[in-house]
Amino acid sequence: MVFFIFLFFLGFCIARLFIIQFLRSGYLSELARKQHSVFVELEPRRGTIYDSCLRPQAVNTAVESLYASPKEIPQNDKEEIIEKLSSILHIERDYLRDRLSRKKSFVWLARKITPQQAEEIRACNIKGLGFIKESKRCYPNGYLASHIVGFAGLDNIGLEGIELACDKYLKGESGWAMILRDARQKKLDMPQQMVLPKDGYDVVLTIDEVIQYIAEQQLDKAFNTYHAKGASIIVMDPHTGQILALANRPTFDLNDYANSLKDSRRNRAICDLFEPGSVFKIVTASAAIEEKKVSEEDKFFCENGSYKVATHTLHDHRPHGWLTFREVIGQSSNIGTSKVAQVLGKDILYKYIKLFGFGEKTGIDLPGEITGVAHQPRFWSQISIATIPMGQEIGVTAIQLASAISVIANGGQLMKPYIIKEIRDKYGEQIKTFSPVMIRKVLSLDTARRMNKILQGVIEEGTGKLAKIDGVLAAGKTGTAQKLEPNGTYSHNKFTASFIGFAPADDPLIVIAVILDEPRPYYFGGVVAAPVFKNVASDVLKYLKARQPMRETLVLNETARVN
Repeated sequence: MVFFIFLFFLGFCIARLFIIQFLRSGYLSELARKQHSVFVELEPRRGTIYDSCLRPQAVNTAVESLYASPKEIPQNDKEEIIEKLSSILHIERDYLRDRLSRKKSFVWLARKITPQQAEEIRACNIKGLGFIKESKRCYPNGYLASHIVGFAGLDNIGLEGIELACDKYLKGESGWAMILRDARQKKLDMPQQMVLPKDGYDVVLTIDEVIQYIAEQQLDKAFNTYHAKGASIIVMDPHTGQILALANRPTFDLNDYANSLKDSRRNRAICDLFEPGSVFKIVTASAAIEEKKVSEEDKFFCENGSYKVATHTLHDHRPHGWLTFREVIGQSSNIGTSKVAQVLGKDILYKYIKLFGFGEKTGIDLPGEITGVAHQPRFWSQISIATIPMGQEIGVTAIQLASAISVIANGGQLMKPYIIKEIRDKYGEQIKTFSPVMIRKVLSLDTARRMNKILQGVIEEGTGKLAKIDGVLAAGKTGTAQKLEPNGTYSHNKFTASFIGFAPADDPLIVIAVILDEPRPYYFGGVVAAPVFKNVASDVLKYLKARQPMRETLVLNETARVN
C-alpha cells in the first residue's frame, strides 16, 4: 500500500513537471520576466511656447506624482493613511479608499502635486507610497494671452489654443526602458533595453507680450466700467496679417483652468457670432467707390431720420437732411448707407461682402473659428438691401472685422491672419516658418486711399471723435448694433458696441478691432469702444517706436550666433 501511494505520488509529480515544462513554460517565463523586469515610459520634454521676442508663455516644470502599492500596505493601517492623505491632498476619502482597496502593485493617488504636499507626505513616512518625477505645464503669465496659448492636460496633451493647434509639434515622442528588479521588487537601475525620448519642438508666436498686456489692460478697464457681458480685442499688422495681440473677457487663469467657467474659456474673438452694425458700412462704401457708382461729394437725402423700405422703417441715431457720401459714412447714417446700397444693387453688394471675407473662415491658426453668416442674394428679403449694408441680417466675428479693416489699411489686399511665427527645436534651429499670405486683391490702391480719407473723417469730425489720438492721425469706424431677442425682434436695451480702425492713417502699422457685448448704461460704439482703440493704439505705437532699436540689436545678435 505504501509502495503504491509513493508510486502514485511520483506519477503525479512527473505529470505536473511535464505540464510546467512543456505546456505552461511560455506563460511562467513571461510571468518571471514581468516580476524581474519593469517597463518604464520615458516622458519627453514638451516644447516651450514663446512670444515674438522669445519671452516664454508656456514652459515645463519638474513635479512629483504620488502612487501606492496597496498590496504592501497593511489593511489595519489604510484608514489612518486615508485620513492623513485626504487632509494633505484635499481629496475625497472615498476616492482614496477605492484606490487603496484594489489588489494591485501600483495605483495613482495624485498626479503632479505641489512640492509642499510632497514634503508633508514624505514626513509621514508611510510604507507602500512612492513618488515618480513628472513634468507639469506651467504658464508664467497666468491670465495673459490665455485664449491664445490655451492649456495642456495632466498627460501633457494640448486641450485648447496653441497647445492644441500645435500639439503634434510640442508633445515630442515618448521613450521607454526595461529596468531589472530583484526578488523584493526593488529597481536595480540596470536598464536592459532603452529608447530615449524625443523632446518636443518650441513654438514662437507673432504676439508681443507687451502689446498683449496693453490690449488686455484697456479691454479689462472697459469691460468692468461698462459692466459688459463679454468683450474682445484684436491688434493686427495689416500688411502681414500677424496677430500682435488677441484677448477676450471674461478670462481665466491658465494655471487653474480646471476651476474656470466654460464661458470664460471661450475664444470669443473667433467663435462668437454677432451682427456688426455700422462698422459693416465700410463694405458698402468701398464697393460704391470701387464700382464708380458714387463719389465722395455726391449727396443723399437722409429723410430727416425716418425712411420706409418695403414694410420696414429705417431710423438714424439722430436726424439728417442732405449729406455728402463722405458725411454719410462719417455721421454713420443708416438711411444714407441704405440708399448707396440700392444704387449698387444686391449682387454687387454681395460680391464685396464675400471679397472682404465675410461668410467664410479667415484661416487663422487657432482652433474653434466659425464662418459667420452671409446669405446669398436669392435668400434676401425685400428689406435686406436696406438692412444688410448697415450691419443687420449678417453674422460676423471679431477676427473677420480685423481682416476687413486691414484691407483698407494696407492698400486693398485681404491678408490671412496668423499667430504662429515659427517652429524651432531646443537648440534654436528653425524647423518650419510661417509667412504672410495674401488671400486676394479686394480693392484698388486708389479706392483704399479714398476710403482711408473717409475713415479719417469719422474720427476727426464724425461719430468716432473719442478715438482721436494726440499727435497721430488715425482712421476708423464706429458700430452700435441692436441684439436679437429670442422672439426674433430687435432689442431696445441690449447692444453690441464696436470700433475698428488703424493708425497712423498715413502709414498704418496696426489695426485694432474692439467689441463689447451688452455694455451699460452707455452702449454706443463711439462712446465705449472708441476710447479703447485710442488708448491701445497710443501706447502700442509708442512701444513699437521704442522697440525698433532693440529689435535691430536682437537681429544682429541672432545673425552673429548663427554665423
